[in-house]
Amino acid sequence: MIRIDEAAWEAMLEHASQAYPNECCGAMLGRVNGANEKWVTRAVPLENAFGGPQAARYEIRPEDLLAAEKAARAEGLTLIGIYHSHPDCDAYFSETDLKHSCPWYLFVVLSIREGRFDHARCWKPDPDLMRAEREPMMSPKGEF
Repeated sequence: MIRIDEAAWEAMLEHASQAYPNECCGAMLGRVNGANEKWVTRAVPLENAFGGPQAARYEIRPEDLLAAEKAARAEGLTLIGIYHSHPDCDAYFSETDLKHSCPWYLFVVLSIREGRFDHARCWKPDPDLMRAEREPMMSPKGEF
């Protein structure tokens, strides 16, 4: 289960809406409570560094992810995962998403339709990056 507090959730939605019609991406920082619960307390917007059409893809530079990891540690937090948006389509975990994922992170995908939040889902890739399973998610908008 991943829980996202209100300030982090609002930051993610604002970032996704501002990036529309392109995909946004960012890091989710927070705390791990036991083996099965992660609590996101801060969302860190990152630059979409993809060199092609950003409406269908995002890319995070390794140095940006490393900086987010260092910021998390400095605040006594953990880098829980990555969020990104899907403009004008569902919050699914694409083959490209899976191919570029890491099995130790959770991935929140935000569906943004016509610039507004529609729905979200969280995904956890398996260790072999062959598939991703839905992870239960609780946000201020409810459970997804």
